[in-house]
Amino acid sequence: MNASPQWATEGGADPRLDGILADLRRIRIRSHQARYGDRPPPELPSRTVIIEVVDGLVASLFPRHYGPPGLTGESLDAFVAERLTSALRSLERQVRLELDLADGQEAGPAAEATKRAFEITCAFAGRLAGIRAVLESDIQAAYEGDPAATSLDEVMACYPGVTAIIRHRLAHALFRLGAPILARIISEFTHSLTGIDIHPGAEIGEGLFIDHGTGVVIGETAIIGRRVRLYQAVTLGARRFRVDDRGALLKKYPRHPIVEDDVVIYAGATILGRITIGRGSVISGNVWLTEAVPPGSTITQAKARSDAFEDGGGI
Repeated sequence: MNASPQWATEGGADPRLDGILADLRRIRIRSHQARYGDRPPPELPSRTVIIEVVDGLVASLFPRHYGPPGLTGESLDAFVAERLTSALRSLERQVRLELDLADGQEAGPAAEATKRAFEITCAFAGRLAGIRAVLESDIQAAYEGDPAATSLDEVMACYPGVTAIIRHRLAHALFRLGAPILARIISEFTHSLTGIDIHPGAEIGEGLFIDHGTGVVIGETAIIGRRVRLYQAVTLGARRFRVDDRGALLKKYPRHPIVEDDVVIYAGATILGRITIGRGSVISGNVWLTEAVPPGSTITQAKARSDAFEDGGGI
């Protein structure tokens, strides 16, 4: 059998690629010029670094569950201090890169951008204790809401809904503080990790439990109250998209549902538009809902009906 042809040599790229490489370079240059003019393209935030930052933050919040084994006493405190310091230092650099990107230039006013990145990172760090406290309610809700759960430790180790809400609360803080790209990177990585797609802009009250989770979608402007329970394949989405006079999509306006406290939404339900699901309501599986629901409602599918007609009846 003949060996497969080699596409590269020790001296560089295979000559057969020269034309392809030249075409790709021309397209790349044209794209960069359209975006940035004659300025060099700014350095982008690193997906790899941001994932490492989040892992460090999660380990700092829950060192016994997500840190190395055997941490106790002083060694636990030392681990949290080291991991948190490292994560925040890397985060500040990534925030600075996002600010530069938003400014449309690589460096911008260096002192001002550096100051803003530091302030955002400090504000984020100041919210970590509050995030940790709210996550206690999410973890407890998962344990209490699933009869199959045997312990809080099992919930933290195994439940994708817990994995998703931990990362969402970190991403949401960054989103609100002015680092939306970093927040979206976190949410999209979490989506790939768990199958749960939560936009970092979504506002979620304490005690959320997402059971199973695969296929759950929560849009940017959704508002979820306290002690809400969602099952797999639930969508809190937009019903329609507004456009401007040129036909371009409008952004940053409320278009997703408001789900009040103590609501349960079962598997496969789709809730669309800026409607309110009243407190204490139950939305059954596979319901398609585009109208508001008053508090205490139970919404089910329409039942299938089979009619038999004889001798021309029903015509």
